[in-house]
Amino acid sequence: MESVVVLALFAFLAFAPWRVLSEERLLVNMTMVRSARALGALCLDGSLPAYHFHRGFGAGANNWLLQFEGGGWCNDVESCAERAKTRRGSTRYMTKLEVFSGILSNNASLNPDFYNWNRVKIRYCDGGSFTGDALFNNGTTLLYFKGQKIWEAIIRDLLPKGLGKARKALLSGCSAGGLATFHHCDRFASYLPRNASVKCLSDAGFFLDGRDIALNHTMRYFFKSLVLLQGIERNLNRNCTRSLFFPDLCFFPQYVLKYITTPYFILNSAYDVFQFHHILVPPSSDLRGHWNHCKINPAACTPDQIEVLQGFRRHMLAVLRPFYVSSRRGGMFINSCFAHCQSESQDTWFGDDSPKINDKTIAEAVGDWYFGRDRTKEIDCAYPCDKTCHNLIPQAQVDENIGVNI
Repeated sequence: MESVVVLALFAFLAFAPWRVLSEERLLVNMTMVRSARALGALCLDGSLPAYHFHRGFGAGANNWLLQFEGGGWCNDVESCAERAKTRRGSTRYMTKLEVFSGILSNNASLNPDFYNWNRVKIRYCDGGSFTGDALFNNGTTLLYFKGQKIWEAIIRDLLPKGLGKARKALLSGCSAGGLATFHHCDRFASYLPRNASVKCLSDAGFFLDGRDIALNHTMRYFFKSLVLLQGIERNLNRNCTRSLFFPDLCFFPQYVLKYITTPYFILNSAYDVFQFHHILVPPSSDLRGHWNHCKINPAACTPDQIEVLQGFRRHMLAVLRPFYVSSRRGGMFINSCFAHCQSESQDTWFGDDSPKINDKTIAEAVGDWYFGRDRTKEIDCAYPCDKTCHNLIPQAQVDENIGVNI
């Protein structure tokens, strides 16, 4: 009998931490936007768009945080048709429950500034950062490039649920979703009451228009074909498109940023793993795989490769300098961790060992900026000086997380 009790006690002690953690996970149901079909706001495969919504409470009951999901892009019919058969292009294949963590957590100890807000995760199924408005139909393949309409349909669905009376609001997003915030920030503010405090946050969405190691503009041409295929140009910032000889360049954040009037926060790694793997060193520029070990583990990079990475960091900081110097209401957190998306993961957002700059976590920096507690424009020292970084992300994991087609 004693042995049974001992075994039972051992089992409880062994699995109790797991049980506590599992109970703490916030799982939020999917909400389908039923009115979207009448508006032509459909995913790549024609399925209805969706979001996950967790109600705010207490002092945060009238405050709203909207988070665009990320997931790469598709820039040709073939890749988009393949994407339409996955969770990146259809709500039919998406999980109906989504974990809310990091900036979406409802736990005050894990998300001190936004835990009691109304929090919405907007699912990504258009492959164009919620900016397209076109239809492809060749009689065999039918694809809906309706990201712009999906965004508008979801806003319409949320306005009568309390968004239309918001006192405070933050539009955020990760990766391709972070890019979407650049293109929807000012319009988002126009939907809300004039006296509302509305701000925007891009996490890992500041994709650079830069040359790769073979001196090719790989990302520029990728975005150009994406803009053309999905009918995106008409939805880009008009002040930006009028100012450039190639208006499709306004899909890049660095060209549209100066035209955004709503207060903006840029959260990015200076060695963003996606940009390292697909903008700086895309497979097409490294056919012999000289960079493979460096991509998997920065400690394996040669001195010459490290210098290339430092050059990429310098380029990012140079592009951001006008914003850093001139934007009185803007905020920044540019760290030196090899990471991609840091606001939705609890370990990088707010924890005992989260990445820090000047002893400030990402959550603290964003909160200080949003609530005006401190002027937050943090720029990390160059790799490898930051000892708070702990999340190196391998190439395969990055590709899986964002569903890139490039």
